Amino acid sequence: MKRRILSALAGLLLGMAPVSISHAVELLRWQRLPLAVTLVVGQERVIFIDRNVRVGLPESIASHLRVQSAGGAIYLRASEPIPPSRLQLQDVDSGALILLDIAAEPAKAGQLALEPVRIVGGDAASSPANALAGTVTSEHQPRETAGAATRHASPVPAVLTRYAAQNLYAPLRTVEPVAGVRRVNLRRDLALYTLLPVLPLRAQALAAWRLDDQWVTAVKLTNTSARRLELDPRALQGDFVAATFQHATLGPAGASTDTTVVYLVTRGHGLAESLLPKVAPFDATVNTPVAAAAGQAEGGGPHNEK
Repeated sequence: MKRRILSALAGLLLGMAPVSISHAVELLRWQRLPLAVTLVVGQERVIFIDRNVRVGLPESIASHLRVQSAGGAIYLRASEPIPPSRLQLQDVDSGALILLDIAAEPAKAGQLALEPVRIVGGDAASSPANALAGTVTSEHQPRETAGAATRHASPVPAVLTRYAAQNLYAPLRTVEPVAGVRRVNLRRDLALYTLLPVLPLRAQALAAWRLDDQWVTAVKLTNTSARRLELDPRALQGDFVAATFQHATLGPAGASTDTTVVYLVTRGHGLAESLLPKVAPFDATVNTPVAAAAGQAEGGGPHNEK
């Protein structure tokens, strides 16, 4: 009797022993072929990519698929069945793309939740930190070391300007990845009244990228006058390696052509350190549009004095 009691007690203790549960993760390797990801209606599925990415999706499914991206993870939740559709994940720093073929199926009785997905690069030895093909610089690698090893077929200002223009104007799928390019923080409220002081323009910084020791900053220019404006890079005030206007002219305020972008390339620092009065003294009584108008009213200004 004692043996039976001990045996039963041992079985009860074994049954109460803690059980370690490991959460499985579906591993997908990006090798330039679309990756298939299945969704279940009403269930959220997490995709770990460990990079800062933006998601492009067809308009036909935008109202049926909730997409959120934060901290290198993408959260997908379908509100109704979705036929096979393609999503585009673009690395914000390098521009590299990953293609996902998704489909959402109705939930079945007793169906378990789908496990998270982790996307890694095509090399078997790749770590999640280098998940996107074409990305050279990792978040924890010294920036200067990674940039110094990069070689480019075109001059860096041309590479940066083309990359910035594609990010702002071209479809997501056509943006060419550039090794070593990364997006940098930019103050949206950066004061730009000294950039083109003689023209009636409103300027706003949009985004900035860095490659090696050079920066490109995209600045939106909007005509605030009723006349057409001709844009000349020589009128820009500041210390720039290169400057390129997306359009050479601006239509009057209110027209569809009243806005454009100028791409300003600087070396060794960002745009804020390349503007007046950082690089040279600035006299607001001489260089502002108000002062220019006052000078014309007085007979053309100092340059017409006899």
